[in-house]
Amino acid sequence: VSGGELFKALKAGCSPQKIVYAGVGKTPQEIEFALRKKILFINVESYQELEVIDKLAGKLKLKQKVCLRLNPDIDAHTHKYITTGKKETKFGLDEDTIKKIISHRKKFKNVEIKGIHIHIGSQILELTPFINAISKAIKLIDNSDMDMEYLNIGGGLGIRYKKDEQPLDIYEYASRIKKLIGRRKIRLIMEPGRFIVGNAGILVTQVLYHKSALGKDFLIVDAGMHLLLRPALYSAYHEIMPLNKSRKRKYHEFDIVGPICESSDFLGKNRKLPEVKPGEYLVVFSAGAYGMCMAFNYNAQPRCREVLVMKNRFYEIRKPENYQDLISKDKIPPFLK
Repeated sequence: VSGGELFKALKAGCSPQKIVYAGVGKTPQEIEFALRKKILFINVESYQELEVIDKLAGKLKLKQKVCLRLNPDIDAHTHKYITTGKKETKFGLDEDTIKKIISHRKKFKNVEIKGIHIHIGSQILELTPFINAISKAIKLIDNSDMDMEYLNIGGGLGIRYKKDEQPLDIYEYASRIKKLIGRRKIRLIMEPGRFIVGNAGILVTQVLYHKSALGKDFLIVDAGMHLLLRPALYSAYHEIMPLNKSRKRKYHEFDIVGPICESSDFLGKNRKLPEVKPGEYLVVFSAGAYGMCMAFNYNAQPRCREVLVMKNRFYEIRKPENYQDLISKDKIPPFLK
């Protein structure tokens, strides 16, 4: 959804012909970068954006394939900050605008409209919103006078964060989609992110202090909202457990909080955990998605290392930041020296 993500995907070895570029605020520079890299599709979010893509493609003397992102006005039944398929959100095109683009398609000489894209939100645990959105997209394809080859159904597949949550049944999802498409000759594109990596990552944090105040027990740890923003931003729940289990320890109710100077800086509230001493470690589960990519340096806190583990092998894939990293891009203007 940005030129930076496109750059990182290419550097990681992704084939340009397996990349689709979405995002509601693509700059002309980012669009030109995508065009030069000859990616598979650009997902169009507005009429004006399509005009910019067409103009830049013409300048480069090439034709770019695009999909039109439909806003189906579907409630995804997820957190309001990560629902993207309702009419009041900034995402996608309404049906009337898509019909207008299709009727004006001869005007856009440097793009090829090849399909419809939808993405109604993130962390969705029900099938019905997906099926309703896909049904609207298929109906739009059927009623157009174009031979559209692709349907990009986006991502948003939910995972289990709590023990009592049920992740989306991917097999039922596939069966329902297959039934909807029927004999239509449509190629499907999916964008699962969290579903692949969410449960695969953990955040390991060290306990600094056990603080009791006014009947409340806090475990103050060295990781906070600067490393895992989801609890502060979405009131999201992550399972938390001591790294070393012991049946002999008594359980207490704790708030697990970080070092940042904000009351919203917590990893978990009212959690029943065994007694943990300073210097011991806690594990925050399901931190593989929207962890490091949302981390930041508030309060001049360096970001932590990332380690990839595969069976009995491990490798540091991102070095921890140090204090020098925090000022490496800063400059003092001459008139202040």
